[in-house]
Amino acid sequence: MDYAQMFRLDGRHAAVLGCGGIGAEIVAGLAAQGARVSCLDQDPGVARAALERAPGGAAYPVDVLDTDALARCAAQLGDVDVLVLTAAMNVRKRLLDYTAEEFDRVVDLNLRGTFQAVRAFAPGMVERGRGSVVALTSIRAVTVEPGQGVYAATKAGVTQLVRTWAAELGPAGVRINAVAPGVVATPLTQQIRDDADWDRAYAEKSALGRWARPEEMVGAVAWLASDAASFVTGSQVMVDGGWTAIDGRFTPPG
Repeated sequence: MDYAQMFRLDGRHAAVLGCGGIGAEIVAGLAAQGARVSCLDQDPGVARAALERAPGGAAYPVDVLDTDALARCAAQLGDVDVLVLTAAMNVRKRLLDYTAEEFDRVVDLNLRGTFQAVRAFAPGMVERGRGSVVALTSIRAVTVEPGQGVYAATKAGVTQLVRTWAAELGPAGVRINAVAPGVVATPLTQQIRDDADWDRAYAEKSALGRWARPEEMVGAVAWLASDAASFVTGSQVMVDGGWTAIDGRFTPPG
């Protein structure tokens, strides 16, 4: 093992599906490690904006829920060595207030979208005998709060898909893992952060006492993509500032 190069991704082709927010930072991080990055997003403008941080890559508009479009994209991209999946959505409502349409939208994108993306790209990895897939889950895969039930269920479902794929694809040399962010300061969480009490409560729940920055998710993804994680598969890496390690906290006065 060349320890000076074990985290590098030179000569690797990475595809990032979902290039806004955290996805944009992942694109930049993988490119900085030497990967050629293809930026995939339903919104062409988001894909192009991410591409500005990955010279030598390419941008492709693709809907993760469009099976045929995914298949065409996978065929066009060819030798994808690293696949990172970030596309997800949430509807914050208590379960009894959910509509069937809202349930379907969240489950379709978060769970079926992940399923379809791996089904589109993993066969090529299996054929070549190598590859690394990284799916972003969430702390909600293992812990819940009111109003996040459907989202949590989808992220727990992705975790179980990851474990199953690890078992099924491992003999072919393909690894698949998950990265579970905690609370991250992105445009999608701005509404929460605009509420001072909610912002503070979320920050104080983690051991580090703050929200994560989007770029703090990149290290775990880049590690899992690299040879440094060559014997890691079926794992979920918690990048949550210690959130899931703590069962509440109380600081006595005085």
